[in-house]
Amino acid sequence: MKKDLPLNIVEDISIAIVLENETPTAKVWNVYLINEKPVSIQNVLVSSKGYGEKDGKQVKTTTLRHFIGDMEAHSTTKIEAIDIQVFGLTNEYWLSYYINGTIYDKKYIFLPESIVDENLIKIPLVNKPGVMIGGTN
Repeated sequence: MKKDLPLNIVEDISIAIVLENETPTAKVWNVYLINEKPVSIQNVLVSSKGYGEKDGKQVKTTTLRHFIGDMEAHSTTKIEAIDIQVFGLTNEYWLSYYINGTIYDKKYIFLPESIVDENLIKIPLVNKPGVMIGGTN
């Protein structure tokens, strides 16, 4: 039964969409996984996809799977580049990892139009502007 499974709560792990570089004609965005835990995480896997409505039609992006391997404590890793054309879609990232043989997983969802200048903050450990989900929630 589902109620009998342990509540493996994900804390101090974030996903951020980060503004890497900006020129007068273009912005370069990347997606980062941020481990703010005091311990490393192992066998990290992230899947990503976008979905929603664009120009009156339902659209879906390809699901991408990224095996990251192990991440040290207090570290970051780039998951993928992201194109501004998908900012109007729901962008979903599903993370799974292990700590001491116990599996953890969490879904992070960036809602359509949430990646805008008004929502930019300084992303911890990356030290660049971006939009972040996670942390100690």
